[in-house]
Amino acid sequence: MGNIVAIVGRPNVGKSTLFNRLTQTRQAIVHESSGVTRDRHYGKVFWNGQEFSIIDTGGYIQNSEDMFEAEIRKQVVLAIEEADTILFLTDVESGITDLDLTVAKLLRKVEKPVIAVVNKVDNNARNLDATEFYSLGLGEIFSVSAVSGSGTGDLLDAVVQSFPASLPVEEPDIPRFTIVGRPNVGKSSLVNALLGEEKHIVTPIAGTTRDAINTRYQKFGLDFFLVDTAGVRKKGKVTEDIEFYSVMRAVRAIEASDVCLIMIDATEGVKAQDINLFGIAQRNRKGIVILVNKWDLLEKDNHSTRAFTKDIQERIAPFTDVPILFVSALTKQRVLKGLETAVEVYQNRIRRIPTSKLNEVIQEAIQDYPPPAVKGKFIKIKYATQLPNPTPIFALFCNLPQYVKEPYKRFIENKIREKFTFTGVPIQVYFREK
Repeated sequence: MGNIVAIVGRPNVGKSTLFNRLTQTRQAIVHESSGVTRDRHYGKVFWNGQEFSIIDTGGYIQNSEDMFEAEIRKQVVLAIEEADTILFLTDVESGITDLDLTVAKLLRKVEKPVIAVVNKVDNNARNLDATEFYSLGLGEIFSVSAVSGSGTGDLLDAVVQSFPASLPVEEPDIPRFTIVGRPNVGKSSLVNALLGEEKHIVTPIAGTTRDAINTRYQKFGLDFFLVDTAGVRKKGKVTEDIEFYSVMRAVRAIEASDVCLIMIDATEGVKAQDINLFGIAQRNRKGIVILVNKWDLLEKDNHSTRAFTKDIQERIAPFTDVPILFVSALTKQRVLKGLETAVEVYQNRIRRIPTSKLNEVIQEAIQDYPPPAVKGKFIKIKYATQLPNPTPIFALFCNLPQYVKEPYKRFIENKIREKFTFTGVPIQVYFREK
């Protein structure tokens, strides 16, 4: 299970700037990349061989100047419950405020690692000023400048050291499938349809499922864990702590799964939040199956599935090699097909391509369409191999990897998809120097 780090603190101390710095994004580049809204408040960080998720809690609460003590308290309580490590961010310019003291008081009682960070420390004088924050009683203080990045290396070292040593858990080696989606798309009804028992309370009130529930499914020759999660709601509505909670839960469940079944409500069409979940699953390199639920409720003509499929594919492009099924959790229509598809996607995700076979395909592709020359230099691709990784990653060795552009990588990826089945699975193609 990936570790989750939450950044808490009052408004304007630089939470988003620190988040952007640690996740290597830039506010200016938080743009729509190929139709996927980058979720500003959830990111991945790699440091010293460790990968963890970071959540900027400030992003989930309507950040108004008169942000109440209650709101911040709520934010902190959530972070305390959900995160593994908490970064408490303060600001050297304004010194210790009453709000900081309130937050520190809450954090001092916590059993989890809390790391106190003083931001905007960008010269020696401010370094001295930062020492007053020791009075918060949270142990060592890390002085950083989120804008310039100074001090963030030591901070990340401390974060990684704070994680609990993971103990191996004895569990059967079977795939984990997670059902994710916005509230009320019918996730619990789907689980009930599959398990054939009212394991979940299904009420039409959005947000009744709050916890991820693991159930082992052994029927029809299938065997896997089913992880059901709380619904994810649009950011604007994440004023309720439960909502923020459910976003974190969904992120956790996606990270713990092998294949994500993303449910979309046919009666409402594709929403930005659906695409967001798709993006999180894709960034985590999980298998993906899209289930369009409540299909039985729609008036249909023979074009509707085609039109709906096209709409989804346009929104998730360029990664469109994803199964899309039209189901009804209520009438159980095609529900079993959904599971069988998830099993196929799982098989695709663990597929290994023999090096000789892979090279045949790649060499043929290169002959048909060699990489374009750059500045009069020709790129020669020697050979390709699949890296020993839990998810499909291919390395192509060549003389000038820096000159290979994105479109060519996509061309190679498409060739691999054409010849070998990787439906529903994000593939990574790297060019390396021979």
